[in-house]
Amino acid sequence: MENPLLLFPQLNISASKDKLYYKVMKSAIKEEPHKAGKPGAKQKRNRLSLLLQKHEFHDGDHLGKPGNLTKAASVSPEEAVKWGESFDKLLSEKAGLDAFTKFLKTEFSEENIEFWIACEDYKKSKNAHELLPKAKTIFETFIQKDAPKEVNLDFHTKEVTSQNIGQPLLSTFDAAQNTVYRLMEQDSYPRFLRSDPYLNLLKGRNPARPTLRRRSRSFTVRDFQGVRPDFTEW
Repeated sequence: MENPLLLFPQLNISASKDKLYYKVMKSAIKEEPHKAGKPGAKQKRNRLSLLLQKHEFHDGDHLGKPGNLTKAASVSPEEAVKWGESFDKLLSEKAGLDAFTKFLKTEFSEENIEFWIACEDYKKSKNAHELLPKAKTIFETFIQKDAPKEVNLDFHTKEVTSQNIGQPLLSTFDAAQNTVYRLMEQDSYPRFLRSDPYLNLLKGRNPARPTLRRRSRSFTVRDFQGVRPDFTEW
């Protein structure tokens, strides 16, 4: 029987992308050792973001890996209107996912959407052999204490997720992913819909170049009060 990868070369390409995705994340973790209690954690996270972008961390053509965020997508006002119908609809559209990711970058909270994307990719694993290395990479990057891109999770969710890493299932990150999803839906998504770039898309206008990028206060599970970012470009 012929090798299915020879018959369907696109499968081999997809597998190679997935391997590169987790290889880059692992190498980034090694280059950014955890130093609890010392200053510069946000700086390390920014350096990690640059490293991931350099290795085309976002070089995907499907939901799991949004395209190059430096390229403005051509979005019609009609498409933009649909993004406002629900958070799920926004994330289901590649252009919407890219636009929302750019917005989170202006607030320095892109780790939330990157974690959500990593979980979506994780659930697409084809066999059990892929689960353990992927689960460890996600855990070390986004969940463990002082992780380079640590997301905000309540103690119970983090503890349950940690206990399941040794023998991961496709559902291992479901609770953590749902928590981060709700945080984005209730906090960042409403601000995104009020942002100038999104309103400009609704009007069919091209956003102007940014003059100032202000960092917003990070939100937590118990705090859904955000600061509208001062920016005028994706």
